[in-house]
Amino acid sequence: MERLIRAIFKIRPADLVTIMFTLFLLILVITHQNVVPRFTYLVSLYTTLLITQLILMKIKKENRFLKLFYNIIFPTICVLSIFDSLEWVVHYINPHDIDAKLIMIDYMIFQNHPTLILEKITYPILTDILQIAYSTYYFIPIVFGILLLRNGQKKEFERSLFLVLFCFYLSYLGYILFPALGPRFSISHLQTVKLEGFLIADKIQNILNKLEGIKRDAFPSGHTGIALTILYLSFIFQRKFFWFSLPIISALIFSTVYCRYHYVIDIIAGIFLTIITVLIGEPYYKIWLKYNQKDFN
Repeated sequence: MERLIRAIFKIRPADLVTIMFTLFLLILVITHQNVVPRFTYLVSLYTTLLITQLILMKIKKENRFLKLFYNIIFPTICVLSIFDSLEWVVHYINPHDIDAKLIMIDYMIFQNHPTLILEKITYPILTDILQIAYSTYYFIPIVFGILLLRNGQKKEFERSLFLVLFCFYLSYLGYILFPALGPRFSISHLQTVKLEGFLIADKIQNILNKLEGIKRDAFPSGHTGIALTILYLSFIFQRKFFWFSLPIISALIFSTVYCRYHYVIDIIAGIFLTIITVLIGEPYYKIWLKYNQKDFN
């Protein structure tokens, strides 16, 4: 048992969390193969990600491209490909959407549907701005990671990469446990004002709809959880980036409701997602550092 614990703590936290979650999904799909469509594809995907991760952990990373692939490109591939695969997992393993409960909670808080309330300030130019802000979610973690590496903040990067990946995978677990489509699907028939942009919002919406498809990914709000995790890390490691990204992330979080992707309760859950990420992830990372003080430099 002691050897197993030592072996686990020898693995880089960012690698371990990817291995554990991918393995979890692989087992989940195999045990539900009778109800999961595209079973062969999913097993192949998760197996490929696992094998690639293990290979990257073994090969030398002195090569500049391999370092970039190991630290930035492959984690991004994992996050995106696993997220995309959830379209073929969540609804088939847990077909009980909780949109009705989330709608009820929002209505109890506001005595109306928040997306309907926001129709009063819905304007094409504002929609353009907030749709762009919503889309920055896909770039902010990468930009932050590259900034840390360029500044030679290796230890800070390793810690950040782990916490960001941990937050992503926790949000994916939330989608499986609490599937919800979000207000753009569940209460679209109640909206009286069409969400239209002036120049670019419609194009971004179409691109995101094609890339994301229809997933049960509303609760918790991963956009909120990841964005706040980046704010937390940038406040500690890159204060200039914190102040630069603060207004963008504030607009991003507001946009999740304005653009009708999320209920307000999703945002609240996203805040707790960040808190859970920090409360569990930070102590684990400190323990890992103690086990690897000599090797980690």
